[in-house]
Amino acid sequence: MIWKKPLTLQQLNQFCENSAVSHLGITFSAQGDDWLEAKLTVDERCCQPMGYLHGGISAALAETVGSLAGFGCVEEGYFVVGTEINASHLRPVKKGHTVTARATPARLGKTTQVWLINLYDEQLQRCCTARLTLAVVNKQG
Repeated sequence: MIWKKPLTLQQLNQFCENSAVSHLGITFSAQGDDWLEAKLTVDERCCQPMGYLHGGISAALAETVGSLAGFGCVEEGYFVVGTEINASHLRPVKKGHTVTARATPARLGKTTQVWLINLYDEQLQRCCTARLTLAVVNKQG
């Protein structure tokens, strides 16, 4: 198991209240020994003008789930910040559908973490693949 902070899904969702995460409707939905998932229902808050999930929102969902997963993998007194994200948009998702993002670690180092995040539609078809790099930061520093 990779978790150093035993955060529940309820705690993660409470932590994100009154932020861009809750404004977009992102909710943490499942967690395993080495992965974390969040969901997003595609609505007017996250669509581009043609009625599909906006690519920037896909990246925001990926960064959200990857960053909170990374935060759960560092000791007390440390947090993580994103330093780089890239996302490949593989298929469109229409308004009214739900997207699930699953983050799994590629590397959990002392100063750097790399997370792989795949977004799936309701038919479990991959619609986006992202890679997120996080810096591990000491709260005192």
